[in-house]
Amino acid sequence: MELEMEFIRKLPSPQELKMEHPVDPGLYQIKTRRDQEIRDILTGKDARFLLIIGPCSADNEDAVTEYCTRLARVQEEVKETLFLIPRVYTNKPRTIGVGYKGMLHQPDPHGGEDMLKGILACRKMHERVIRETGFTCAEEILYPENHRYLSDLISYAAIGARSVEDQLHRMIASGVGIPVGMKNPTSGDISVMLNSIAAAQHEQQFLFRGWEVRTKGNPLAHAILRGYVDQFGRSLPNYHYEDLVRLHESYGKRGLSHPAVIIDANHANSGKKYLEQVRIANDVLYSRHMNPDLRKLVKGIMIESYLEDGSQSIEEGVYGKSITDPCLGWEKTEALIKELAGRVQG
Repeated sequence: MELEMEFIRKLPSPQELKMEHPVDPGLYQIKTRRDQEIRDILTGKDARFLLIIGPCSADNEDAVTEYCTRLARVQEEVKETLFLIPRVYTNKPRTIGVGYKGMLHQPDPHGGEDMLKGILACRKMHERVIRETGFTCAEEILYPENHRYLSDLISYAAIGARSVEDQLHRMIASGVGIPVGMKNPTSGDISVMLNSIAAAQHEQQFLFRGWEVRTKGNPLAHAILRGYVDQFGRSLPNYHYEDLVRLHESYGKRGLSHPAVIIDANHANSGKKYLEQVRIANDVLYSRHMNPDLRKLVKGIMIESYLEDGSQSIEEGVYGKSITDPCLGWEKTEALIKELAGRVQG
């Protein structure tokens, strides 16, 4: 019988790879400090507002590092009110996985697939960002078995709309040791997202990488609202005041730890009209100001931005322009950050 899956080679385990490529202790100290600051924001000890911001897909080390370097300068200006977490999504492919498959699989967007080179390229990018900017970043847990290859470098993780119903993703989220945002599914069913948060907050025991493992649960698993798609394929938002009030009420019925939500201003909330992110972010802050319960619940906003406006095909080769979803360019990004910093505590 012909095998349906070809086994190419056995890769080193995350533990083995980390021993071969250890993180400098100074960089890990930065991560430890930022991890605690993010925890304090999500638990209400720190009143600052989170801004998880950056390219849809981290495709180019130099461009991503330049973006984060610019972001670090702005962070210094807004540090009293905003805490910035760059999006460095190295796993992110095009939606259906055809064409560009993300840096993890394709360290060279124009080249073939090489998983080991991809893992090392992802680690190198994250280490460079920490070293040159002082930022530790956010990643999407797209492929559950790959998270631990980067777990010593990142400070925030997200579970995507197409993964949030998957039990393995939920159980992985229960044991990652950093805050994890669980997106609502593309159907918009909030109960599915809350079930995922509940699963991630509880202890779990399951099969992982050939081991039986046990987790303690992640009390900082929380919601991300990203809009949804109806039965006709239309994008519909779920960031409005009424949506946030309903989420607050649903949290109250569940008895979950540290109720919190991040609003994804792009994706179905904007209908992928990336310029709408500016309006949506301001709308969310207005809703937050109108209701003390929402002020406690809404902990941040997620923005897709890069050096250049919009998106492009891989063949175009414009430096700092998204090759997946369209993003806000730098000038608009900087203006938005400063605008939000002035309004968030108002």
